[in-house]
Amino acid sequence: MRTMTATMACRGPDAEGLWFDEHVALGHRRLAIIDLAGGAQPMLVEGDGATGFAGASIGKGSAARDGAEREGSVIAALTYSGEVYNFRELRQELRALGHQFRTSSDTEVVLRSYLQWGDEFVERLNGMFAFGLWDGRRQRLLLVRDRMGVKPLFYHPTPGGVLFSSEPKGILAHPEVDAVVDADGLRELLSFVKTPGHGIYRGVHEVRPGHLVVVDSDGVHPRRYWGLTARPHTDDLDTTVRTVRELLEDIVARQLITDVPLCTLLSGGLDSSAITALAAAALRRDGGGPVRSFAVDFVGQTENFQPDALRGTPDAPYVHEVAKHVGAEHTDIVLDTSALTDPLYRTGVVIASDLPNAMGDMYTSLYLLFRAVRQHSTVALSGESADEVFGGYAWFHDEQAVNADTFPWMTVMRRGARDPETALELLDPDLAGLLNLDEYRDAAYRQALTEVDHLPAEDPREHRMREVSYLHLTRFVQILLDRKDRMSMAHGLEVRVPFCDHRLVEYVYNTPWSMKTFDGREKSLLRAATADLLPESVVKRVKSPYPSTQDPAYERTVRQQLADIVADAQAPASGLLNSKRVHELLEEPTDRTGFGQARRAAELALGLNQWLRRYPVRIAV
Repeated sequence: MRTMTATMACRGPDAEGLWFDEHVALGHRRLAIIDLAGGAQPMLVEGDGATGFAGASIGKGSAARDGAEREGSVIAALTYSGEVYNFRELRQELRALGHQFRTSSDTEVVLRSYLQWGDEFVERLNGMFAFGLWDGRRQRLLLVRDRMGVKPLFYHPTPGGVLFSSEPKGILAHPEVDAVVDADGLRELLSFVKTPGHGIYRGVHEVRPGHLVVVDSDGVHPRRYWGLTARPHTDDLDTTVRTVRELLEDIVARQLITDVPLCTLLSGGLDSSAITALAAAALRRDGGGPVRSFAVDFVGQTENFQPDALRGTPDAPYVHEVAKHVGAEHTDIVLDTSALTDPLYRTGVVIASDLPNAMGDMYTSLYLLFRAVRQHSTVALSGESADEVFGGYAWFHDEQAVNADTFPWMTVMRRGARDPETALELLDPDLAGLLNLDEYRDAAYRQALTEVDHLPAEDPREHRMREVSYLHLTRFVQILLDRKDRMSMAHGLEVRVPFCDHRLVEYVYNTPWSMKTFDGREKSLLRAATADLLPESVVKRVKSPYPSTQDPAYERTVRQQLADIVADAQAPASGLLNSKRVHELLEEPTDRTGFGQARRAAELALGLNQWLRRYPVRIAV
């Protein structure tokens, strides 16, 4: 247990705690955010032989909700990651019901909520969270994950129970678990489709967003407590815009609560600019100082920027305009090619992810950005997920992509340098044929569609756009939320995601597509709801994804690193690669924007090689 817990030290650099009982062992690494002195974990509620709530507390002297308990016996124990943003209201309600509190932490509120309301308590929590809660009276474990899956949680059933951890590395550290990736694991890894619940490693599962898993003497029982459902939208446009604004103001204000330094991540796009502006306004109302903001940039990117199919403008000018407009205390984190191609940082990304990825510098730059931010702040607010909620990606507005009989993003990616099929071309032909990624994606797509709830007699266009939204909110967003969490928590930085508040997600999900695009553009509702807070240039700016370096030296370097792998028969990834196709890619000319197929192929191969070198993983197909 100590070894497993130690793998989470990056997520919790402030303290370690272990707790053991007859049928359970819990470990915790703490990132102190709320109640720095009193929020230690695992947190326990113990019995003192009393009845009712007299002396109810965390630690010795507490009592069970429903009768006498043996003194010193553990009623409940919790190891918990994340934040519950409505913990103050819940604590007030629980006090009125007789509970007494020894700390001001949200952790204690989660424990007391379970004792009061049982399994239904999770429906009362507003936040991002993942936790294991042991019920000593009923001798069972609850594994719980937040509605949108902002915080990760994995488990591995065993003959006698279950192992669980925030990341697979905690489970893989157990001596009875082998790190094996079979054909289905490779398919999941390479398909650019994140199947809810799939843990990639054999025997490892991820708790699905909006689910809890009960583990008791009868086995392991997953259960859904929340999901996206179709409801009629009765508000007119003005009311809808006003409601979005009111929700965002409340969400951001709640997510600013912390006992440690906080900042925002600013890209100069609509999403992050809106969050930064709302945070700045909330801090001013409360008499706080200016909001701190951080942006990532690359050496020479603005001066030498080349428009491409995804990005029409560089971020930096918009970032600086927003920072000035809202009075932010802003810092640019400027990265160069030597850092982005450093094998040390690539290894850091692989260790943080437990897996390789095909997005190369888009992971490494985020990893380095968060490392720099952590030197100044422990909590950051991000604009992540607004595109999924409000319909911001270009393919939401591409009729061919929308009407394609597959995941919409796959259609657009196949047209450009991010074509996922490049991964298949890169692999040994026999392995590629065995994996049959097209069939795997198609099955995943069909399964996702069976989950979509529709209104009776729904207009065909609204029917399809509801499906497209559902695919993004349950599949695509998981890729980005996982990237954000792993890269940030690798440095002990907590990134909060206001656009994932389930109240906002539910409301906008059920808003008609015609209303979401009422001005003929992407993210019409978000733009209308926040336009008064932002510079006009940002309000008019076309969607631009997270930046990627255009430095030609970057592609030259990763090409050379790929050539070194192919030339080395001892390189771990060499046996998986189609050397003939790799050489063909390496001979292709460099794309002027630096996003050629060879670059993406090289990034995937380098990631695979680092993963196989760093992890004792066995490929079994």
